[in-house]
Amino acid sequence: MAMCTSYKVGRDIDFGSLFDVEATGEWQEEIYKDYVAPIVMHDMTGARVFRLATFGMVPRKRIARGVKVFDTMNCRMETVATKRSFSDAWRAGQVCLIPCTAFYEPNYESGKAVRWSIGMADAQPFAIAGLWRTWDEEEGVAISFTMLTLNADPHPLLSRFHRPGAEKRGVVIVPPTQYEAWLTCRDAEIARTFLQLTPADQMAACAAPLPPRTAAPAGADLFELTPPNNGRS
Repeated sequence: MAMCTSYKVGRDIDFGSLFDVEATGEWQEEIYKDYVAPIVMHDMTGARVFRLATFGMVPRKRIARGVKVFDTMNCRMETVATKRSFSDAWRAGQVCLIPCTAFYEPNYESGKAVRWSIGMADAQPFAIAGLWRTWDEEEGVAISFTMLTLNADPHPLLSRFHRPGAEKRGVVIVPPTQYEAWLTCRDAEIARTFLQLTPADQMAACAAPLPPRTAAPAGADLFELTPPNNGRS
């Protein structure tokens, strides 16, 4: 089930004042599966650091040949402790903040999928709760990450997205006052207490359709198509 599979990280985010880290490197503003994007985490010394990481806990290139491709951009909190892709990171307390300006979801109220942009009512950048892990690469250690999600069926805003009849899901937005407590939490049960959906009156959403492109293959869902300039690692 597709949940939040794309989001925006504005280049104008002030990482120093908002997250107390120095941003380095390059990334695309709109992030999709396997794109490189900023995260904020604690390193082995306990220091808060900025890192560029791949969106999706298991990058596509890490899926064994012959295994059906699967998505790990989102992690359901109901199964985080049991799913192999996420359980080790969860038990190890490998939590992170995923800075963003907005995230995108499909809205079907018009009868077809229309991309909507969802963010905070005050239009300020925010951070989504995530997990991270490392991979050994020839050039060194690489990092990948996933977003944590909760059921959003009762949520006045987030329940408006995804296909009619499908379960509604929402990403977990961490309030700025809880950034440090979240990043330093190493107890899985305590970590669960941080995970709540943001009240609808603190959020804002509007239609943000993708610009027209070349004709899609027959039967393709335009919302799900990956842009041609992928910015992948």
